[in-house]
Amino acid sequence: MSYYFTSESVSEGHPDKVSDAISDAILDYFMQHKNPALRCACETLVTTNQVIVAGEYKGEIDDLDIEYLVRKVVKNIGYEQEGFHWNTLQVTNLMHGQSADIALGTDKFGAGDQGIMFGYACNQTENYMPAPLYYSHRIVEILAVLRKQGNLPWLGPDSKSQVTMEYNDDNTVKRIDKIVCSTQHADAVHIDQVRDQIKEVIVGVLPAELIDDNTEFLINPTGRFVIGGPDGDTGLTGRKIIVDTYGGLAPHGGGAFSGKDPSKVDRSAAYMARYLAKNIVATGRADWATIQLSYAIGVEQPTSVYVESDRDSRELTKWIQENVDLSPKGIIDRFDLFSPIYSSTTNYGHFGKDYLPWEQVNLFPKDAPTSTKKRSKTK
Repeated sequence: MSYYFTSESVSEGHPDKVSDAISDAILDYFMQHKNPALRCACETLVTTNQVIVAGEYKGEIDDLDIEYLVRKVVKNIGYEQEGFHWNTLQVTNLMHGQSADIALGTDKFGAGDQGIMFGYACNQTENYMPAPLYYSHRIVEILAVLRKQGNLPWLGPDSKSQVTMEYNDDNTVKRIDKIVCSTQHADAVHIDQVRDQIKEVIVGVLPAELIDDNTEFLINPTGRFVIGGPDGDTGLTGRKIIVDTYGGLAPHGGGAFSGKDPSKVDRSAAYMARYLAKNIVATGRADWATIQLSYAIGVEQPTSVYVESDRDSRELTKWIQENVDLSPKGIIDRFDLFSPIYSSTTNYGHFGKDYLPWEQVNLFPKDAPTSTKKRSKTK
């Protein structure tokens, strides 16, 4: 019997993503020095013509640096509206030095905090990501491209998408059942034009074989979306963690990514968990895989390692524990995480981008164990 599953995505102009982008830009300011002694945990709040930055750091940064980075990010996104303009907004910097108590653990490359992190991969798409999330990302991503290229000059930076997939009972993708898209637009544009042109864009970016006569399009359902971005809704760093990961198809430990340096296992261990899961699926060892890692503050090795898939994964779990360095330092070294790469992760998911180091398929040697015994049909 078929079933349905839905995921959503948001654009770079969504208020929460504006906050994430600012936090990651400030993090990259520290990471440009490639110095493992530097630290950053940055949170951002955005609202009508206001940006407030807070958090902890180890290194050097001043108010002028923060203000420059904030305005640069907002300008690059494209906000030049009355209620949120890169040149006139007010920037408040409340960042301060890292706690000496936290530094006791992270300076020795123990985990920066306790927590549980999950990674996931499946064979639904070419980048081993869940199909509803993958196609949701593509919709808002192409809208941003068309807006910046001037092809749809009436588009605003703020938009959201949502895709409901119908699956066969063997968990293969059957079709797209519903597509929701809400996008900010100029006041002078008629809603019929918005709906017609956005539908044309969506149909052009999604696989034709997944759309049929029964696919429902819900485009700007309220009929008006002129006031958008932080002027319409306050944004905070870390409020789009399901968009950032697997669209709800896999568990989430609760920790956000943006603004956190790699000593924070919320980020670095989640990247490692994705790396493990993707390598299991991409090498044919499973059709889907979920990894859980857990850590204690100041402790190098994880407190647990868990592998679940549609195959018997006991030998794989043992091999990973014996052959992969899952300490924060081991993860940082494997992926070269003290590098200014984080702004490239902010939008359209932290996973599924082939250029990122944790997306590489290079984990298993030829003599590594394989799993052939089917275990379940779920996920």
